Amino acid sequence: MRRRVEDVRVDDAPSLDTLVRRLEAGGGFSAKGVAEGVDLLAGILADPEMTVFLSFPADIVATGTRGVLATLVREGYVDAVLTTCGTLDHDLARAFRPYYHGEWNLDDAALHRRHLYRLGNLVIPEANYGTILERQMRPILERLWAGGIRSLTTRALAAAIGEAIPARDRSSILRAAFDRHVPVFVPGITDGAVGSQVWLFWQDHKGLSFDLFGDEQAISDLVFEAKRAGAIMLGGGISKHHTIWWNQFRGGLDAALYLTTAVEWDGSLSGARTREAISWGKVKARARHLTVEGDVTLLLPLMVGAALERIRR
Repeated sequence: MRRRVEDVRVDDAPSLDTLVRRLEAGGGFSAKGVAEGVDLLAGILADPEMTVFLSFPADIVATGTRGVLATLVREGYVDAVLTTCGTLDHDLARAFRPYYHGEWNLDDAALHRRHLYRLGNLVIPEANYGTILERQMRPILERLWAGGIRSLTTRALAAAIGEAIPARDRSSILRAAFDRHVPVFVPGITDGAVGSQVWLFWQDHKGLSFDLFGDEQAISDLVFEAKRAGAIMLGGGISKHHTIWWNQFRGGLDAALYLTTAVEWDGSLSGARTREAISWGKVKARARHLTVEGDVTLLLPLMVGAALERIRR
């Protein structure tokens, strides 16, 4: 209570890390949480003995945040990715076709007539999503089938897609994961366009199936072999829950950073703060953990930029 609030100085064009440190000293409401989150994030990323799980939903992959996620994977800070099927959709589609800026209040009926999809304040032409995914997925699946694959894990599918994405796309999460041998797990694999393309392929290749238990065993191996386990969880849903669910079997996460816009009072998993996971044994009572409220597309570039600057220095 004796610590004084310091005014934040920006007139000297501070670096990201310097700005974040000043936000913490300023004692701002959400700003202080962001600064504390950078401290935790830098600690997770800089720990060479920590197995790091990165979880996120697909929507942010449709934005420029895709490049931040790819950087974390490509630079070796992540040991496993847990996400939703739409991540495969958007990452593959954007490797070949652009998405566009839009507005929140566009006429959705008019967009539908023009074969344009709205994702928040983004606009995606149908040909740049569904059509390109159909064109790209069939050859990938045919190569897997010709190679004798009949039981397909989601991490193998993600790796095959990553291999098919041109190496020049440095913002591709799946290409970075393929290059770094980082497994990408998609527990809800049929809930998206890529999953639907596999289902369509299955219509005339009935010997093909998903090996979800193979994925679960691989996650189990990562969890139980971890000396320490940390999680960077962006948004909620199945990706977040799969991360904390498996880590409860090792006694919980040693470090957990959660970014969310969801509210806590409706009892949802997406709104549940990291402290609630302690009661389930999914986060250790002595773990470093923090929930930061805010939009991932705004907070993550700032926080990762500041954390990497700190680590590199």
